[in-house]
Amino acid sequence: MLVRGALSQTLRHNIRPLSLRSVRALHGTPSRPSPSSSSSASVSASSSSSSGSHPFSFLPANALEPKATRTKGLTEIRGPYYAPVTKTYLDELLKDWGEYVDGIKFAGGAFSLMPEDRLRALIDTAHSHGCYVSTGGFIERVLSTSGGNKSVISKYLTTCKNMGFDVLEISSGFLSIPTDDWASLIEFTAAHGLKPKPEVGIQWGAGGDATVEELESAGTRDPKWLIDRAKAFLDAGAYMIMIESEGITENVKNWRTDVISAVTSSLPNDKIMFEAAEPDVFAYHIQNQGARANLFIDHSQVVQLACLRRGIWGTGSTFARVVTFEGAGEHFRKGGRAVHAEPSEKY
Repeated sequence: MLVRGALSQTLRHNIRPLSLRSVRALHGTPSRPSPSSSSSASVSASSSSSSGSHPFSFLPANALEPKATRTKGLTEIRGPYYAPVTKTYLDELLKDWGEYVDGIKFAGGAFSLMPEDRLRALIDTAHSHGCYVSTGGFIERVLSTSGGNKSVISKYLTTCKNMGFDVLEISSGFLSIPTDDWASLIEFTAAHGLKPKPEVGIQWGAGGDATVEELESAGTRDPKWLIDRAKAFLDAGAYMIMIESEGITENVKNWRTDVISAVTSSLPNDKIMFEAAEPDVFAYHIQNQGARANLFIDHSQVVQLACLRRGIWGTGSTFARVVTFEGAGEHFRKGGRAVHAEPSEKY
């Protein structure tokens, strides 16, 4: 006991605790920066983040077109509806993953309930990250409540344009509207400075989260109906066609993969976008159309789809199987026809 007491007394008198600076030095932890150095570090980090550099860029991954010129492999994400999407959340999401997001789409007319300053802030945030903003298919509500009144619709389109929207989705899942009227609405939308994006599908009553049984009782259309109208709408000036997922992969007992095949075989792939807000669905489209399929997903699925497009991860059916060819843009003309007559040195 005497020995232990003497040792304890010796330790207390001869060993002093290390200062916080010494402990940090010992463990390799940097000291707390001064306010001025913190500010410069913040600026440096911000510059690094915006430069688009990736510390793991030396690892192989699929090549995709740059966002600024991308016409294939577009990703449109759902904005506020099932969950709120605030300016802060959207800004942070796009700071991290904006390279893989091309557009933001409002659903269910949610934007019509937002205060103007908050809506403008959300739209401006999307634009600051190089993303377009779509209204979603709220025009169905405008058409049904106005009886198709031209002045009401014009006021709606003008307000959308003035608020900063870029794309106006023109859907009619709940409505019966003549094809010629639909085409005229596309032209009317373009005349207001918005990009018309008709949504077509095979399911009557699509777009309202109906049950499988309700949709089955409503019935479906022939895929040719969809394709014929899509072609007519492209001729009328539609910048892209959205393919409604209900009746095809959403709220069905069995997927209608025959419809997907018919659409991709009949329409230009840079002019169609599939609704695919379920991981199994967008994985199917990537597996069958390749990494450059145009897809609409939920904002919560951005990372998963990005990893799939770049070929760095996937499920058992897609892991290490999704690939691209870096020379595709150089070796293929419009229409996907290979260039054989010109010397390879040109490339």
